[in-house]
Amino acid sequence: MKTAMFIGLCTIVSFTSCNSHHEEKEEETRFSVTSPLKMDTTITRDYVCQIQAIQHIELRALERGYLQEIFVDEGQQVKKGQHMFKIMPLIYQAEQQKAQAEAKFAEIEYLNTKRLADSNVVSPNELALARAKFDKANAELSLAQTHLEFTDVRAPFDGIMDHFHVRHGSLVAEGDLLTTLSDNSEMWIYFNVPEAEYLNYKAHANTENLEKVSLLMANNEMFSHTGVVKTIEADFNNETGNIAFRATFPNPEGLLRHGETGNIQMTLPLKNAIIIPQKATFEILEKKYVFVVGKDSVVRQREINIASELPDIYVIKDGVKETERIILEGIRKVRDGDKIGYIYEDPKQVISKLKVYVE
Repeated sequence: MKTAMFIGLCTIVSFTSCNSHHEEKEEETRFSVTSPLKMDTTITRDYVCQIQAIQHIELRALERGYLQEIFVDEGQQVKKGQHMFKIMPLIYQAEQQKAQAEAKFAEIEYLNTKRLADSNVVSPNELALARAKFDKANAELSLAQTHLEFTDVRAPFDGIMDHFHVRHGSLVAEGDLLTTLSDNSEMWIYFNVPEAEYLNYKAHANTENLEKVSLLMANNEMFSHTGVVKTIEADFNNETGNIAFRATFPNPEGLLRHGETGNIQMTLPLKNAIIIPQKATFEILEKKYVFVVGKDSVVRQREINIASELPDIYVIKDGVKETERIILEGIRKVRDGDKIGYIYEDPKQVISKLKVYVE
């Protein structure tokens, strides 16, 4: 009798222990599950860009001679009309003095002829000839003054100097490059947009925020000012399938310089996008997957295609539907074909805790 009672007690204990172990196992396999969410959002596209000054010109010598003076320094900010270079003017000064003398002589000759013409001593034709000589002398004087002025090189606009291509005392020929000058008050930033994205842009061209773009600089920091897309080139590049956009950025602090690079970020609306949290995905050989939970609670591994990437969010091109359920937490603890217990979380609540932009 005692033996029978002992066996029964052991059986009860064993059964209780098995039930407890089974319940713990079920609790261990309960996963957080949600669904993809269809919603309107925005995506940000990045485009490699080239930064150019609104004005960037070469300053070249207009006359031949020795470089007598340099009044500025490399990298210096200059004002419109500021004296920058002086080419030795001796020859041009002599030519001007000669032209002045010839103009004075022609003027005297013309005035004498006019007095004689007024007294009918000389014919009107002789007066016209004297007038023509006087006008020609004045024209030559003006030309000599222009050549002399060309020996003084002045800034055509406010800007910043580049490095010198000549040094003090250099013999420069007409057309030799002296330096370059950049007006960095505004910057023109060029970037190439694929044809499909160009069409999307034009379809929403009346939306104000589409015209505004941001600049991610080479140090991965955002430029503090916003730019505006003002120009789109006329033709597509048949080799790349891209078309060039030009955005204009203010540059009051002068941080941006001609020739820099960076990335333009353009925000575009996305209607009825299917989005999922990035943490619900895993990668195998550079392909993205999710675990889809069937009606029988069995999980199946499925490949998905990503249309766009947002902070913490993937926009899905295809591979999973909004009516299906996917594992949100614990994807590393499950294998394809496992049957699991789960807790379903509302996708709106899940997404609201992530960095997603809703229109």
